[in-house]
Amino acid sequence: MSKLTLTMKGTICMVVCLFLSTTAFSVLGVSQLDLQYISVNTAPYEYFTYSEMTDLFHDLEENHSDIMSLTSIGRTYEDRDIWMVKLSDNVNEDEGEPGVLLMGAHHGNEKPSFEVLIFFIQHMVENYGKENIDNDRDGQISEDPIDGIDNDGDGLVDEDPSEDRVRGAIDNTQIFLIPMVNPDGVEANSRKNCAPNYGSFGLRKKITSYGVNLNRNYGYDWYLYRVFPKKYHFLLNALDFSFNYRGPDPFSENETRAVKNFVMSHNISISLSYHSYSEVIFYPWMHTSKPAPDENLFISIGENMSQINKYRLITGGNYIIPRYGGTLGTSENWLYGERGILSFTMELCKEFAPSDPDIVHDVCLSHVGVNLYICERSSTVEEEMLAI
Repeated sequence: MSKLTLTMKGTICMVVCLFLSTTAFSVLGVSQLDLQYISVNTAPYEYFTYSEMTDLFHDLEENHSDIMSLTSIGRTYEDRDIWMVKLSDNVNEDEGEPGVLLMGAHHGNEKPSFEVLIFFIQHMVENYGKENIDNDRDGQISEDPIDGIDNDGDGLVDEDPSEDRVRGAIDNTQIFLIPMVNPDGVEANSRKNCAPNYGSFGLRKKITSYGVNLNRNYGYDWYLYRVFPKKYHFLLNALDFSFNYRGPDPFSENETRAVKNFVMSHNISISLSYHSYSEVIFYPWMHTSKPAPDENLFISIGENMSQINKYRLITGGNYIIPRYGGTLGTSENWLYGERGILSFTMELCKEFAPSDPDIVHDVCLSHVGVNLYICERSSTVEEEMLAI
């Protein structure tokens, strides 16, 4: 398996062995980042399966139990655990530090959405105890962190990441990660989960179809389906055989209930949910052009994330009379509308699941920088929201 968080097998492993010395391995820290590898690999990238991710997390927790814990926050219809990883310096305590929630794979066929979080988790635990090192051997230390900029003007970007940033995030933040919100969908390579449907409104005695689009199942402003059925594409979202089926009721699914219960019992300041694809960044509202109360703060954070990954930030239109239409039932609308959490959605890549290992590696590495920025910004967002 050619996982980003592990040394590449097959062709890439042979190339690394031939061209990189033992010294280069220790300097570059290949095991945690796979930086600067020489790739002639033509085999498609192999994404983590649910079982592989589970095994990895158990191993990482065993080896880094001082900063990482692993908890099941619920079980799916097919009886898989919905794993939540916590990273913190006092990982078994509920500290007063800002909480950051990172989620992936609401849609099981959007594989980069969980891969970036698995990569991030391993990067964090493997680098937490390290001193700053000169990764690119240019005589400087941490002069080019993962921020999408060539800070030292050497023509390379993000080649000398800062170990201090890893320590700072774990020591000053409670980071909660749910890489696979929809593990059944991941295993089935399905957009929806795999639970049976009993008609569009759950009233039939026999199974009529399978699966709910979990990112339409969060219960915020569902009443607008009835008020503006055409604007919100009611039939597309209400018919159980549709790829966008919202479910018979808000939070009808095990997975969304698990996220809801977790969020309601924890102090979360900011959230980022990964999807694919289109290389864009969204924030509330997803269902109206009316600006969010914290619009300027959303734009500030979104623009800084955009600087790192070069994605386009989607902002609302400036209409005198707000326009209704768009998407209901998304996680970011509920997180912000009901819980007051600054919440973003990141659409990764230019396709659902890129097969080029170089592309997947670059996406995972750049979003280490995005996630670290979110952790750093979380320390001030509550004060910034109060100041607006």
